[in-house]
Amino acid sequence: MGERSVRGKVVLITGGAEGIGREIARNYLAAGAGVVVLVDVNDRLGRATAAELNSTHGPGKAAFIRADVTSEKDLDAVYARVLRDYDHLDVLVNNAGILDESNWKKCIDINLTSLIGWSFKYLEHMRKDRGGRGGTIVNLSSVYGFKIDQYVPVYQASKFGVLAFTRSLGHSYNYDRTGVRVIAICPSFTKTALTDRGFSCAFGDEISFNDFRRYLDIQTLWQNVDAVGGAAVEVFERADSGTGWVVEGAKPGTPVPE
Repeated sequence: MGERSVRGKVVLITGGAEGIGREIARNYLAAGAGVVVLVDVNDRLGRATAAELNSTHGPGKAAFIRADVTSEKDLDAVYARVLRDYDHLDVLVNNAGILDESNWKKCIDINLTSLIGWSFKYLEHMRKDRGGRGGTIVNLSSVYGFKIDQYVPVYQASKFGVLAFTRSLGHSYNYDRTGVRVIAICPSFTKTALTDRGFSCAFGDEISFNDFRRYLDIQTLWQNVDAVGGAAVEVFERADSGTGWVVEGAKPGTPVPE
C-alpha cells in the first residue's frame, strides 16, 4: 500500500459525525480505506453515521468514539482504544471546528489548540525514526487560512494557525526524519452545520452580523460538503507534505498560493 493511497488504511476523523468529516469518511471508505474511526461530541449523530457507513460498506468498516477534542483525558482514551482495537493508525484527519466569535477561547481551543495536540500525539506514534510505520496527518484549514476579510478575525486567526502549523510540521526537514506527511485542506464557502445553525461575527452587533450575512449571500462559489469529501481523496493522493490545498466551487483541489 502506497503512502498516497487510502486503501487499507486505518483512519481517525475528528468531528466525524456530520458535515465535512462525515463526507471524508464516506469517500475514504469508497476509495478502499480499511476502517474509519469517527470522533465527535455528538453521540447520537456519531452512532448513526457509523451505522450508516457499516450498512453501506460492510460490518466493522466504521466505529464511533464519543470524545471532546479539547480534553487531554479524552485524547488519551481515544489513543489507547485505537491502538487496542487496530494496533496502529495510518491517517489522522483533524476536522473538528467551530465558528464562534463570541467565544473566542473555545474557537481557538477547538480549531487550533486541540488540532496541535492531536497531531503531536499521533505523530509520536507514526514517526518512522522512533519505530512507527509513517503516516499522514490531514488538517482542515480554510480559505480563511490565507485570505482576510473584516468579519471573523478569531476564526481566521485559528485557520491561519492551522495552515502555518501544517506547513511547518510538514516541512521536508521534518518529513525526511519522521516519514509522516502533514497536509491541509482549505475549503472555500461550504454549506455545513456551521452555516445552517448560525454563527456570530466580530463585535457581536447587529450591523456587523447583517453586513457579514450580505457578504456571504453574494458569494458565487458555494459548495456542498460532498465536494470537499470527494476532493479529500484526490488531495490525499496528490499532496506533498507541508502543502495546503484549496477546494472551491466544487472544483478539484489546487495548491494554496505560496
